[in-house]
Amino acid sequence: MLKNIPVGDTERPVPRWALRLARALPFVLLPHCLWRLPFAFDFRMGLVDPAAPAYEWWDTPYVFALSLITEALALLTVGLVSGWGEVFPRWVPFLRGHRVPPLGPLIATLLGGLVLFGLFGLQPLVWFGVVDEVGFGNIWWEALYRVCVSPAMLWGPITIALGIAYYRRRTA
Repeated sequence: MLKNIPVGDTERPVPRWALRLARALPFVLLPHCLWRLPFAFDFRMGLVDPAAPAYEWWDTPYVFALSLITEALALLTVGLVSGWGEVFPRWVPFLRGHRVPPLGPLIATLLGGLVLFGLFGLQPLVWFGVVDEVGFGNIWWEALYRVCVSPAMLWGPITIALGIAYYRRRTA
């Protein structure tokens, strides 16, 4: 039986597994974000793609912003196990102090999780040759790529699981 532990100012105890997943998710996605950063400086990380577009000035801010947004979205899942995910904070106009309706985060996490699964969860289809993949200069670059990008496949399912746990906890 999973133990429940209180977290800060939540209404009801948060399951330990949900707390651990929510806190671990930013670290799960960190290798993927770090994998992207060399591309900001036109270092291709062993990719061999003759159709790749030339480096543009905006690639650097784009890649950095993409990595920061990824981590920020991962950090938002902590709200599903914290008190600030149950009551709107003071800085939110018109809603401050009101309870967050449980259906809102549930819908957001389900839709977001499905989108994330579509983006990252189908990666094994690429690996098993069902879908074409960009080639690498050698096996070591490909291995590094797979080690860094593979954890991102868990983002969608983790988000969905945390959203369902949040809804069940809030409506119990």
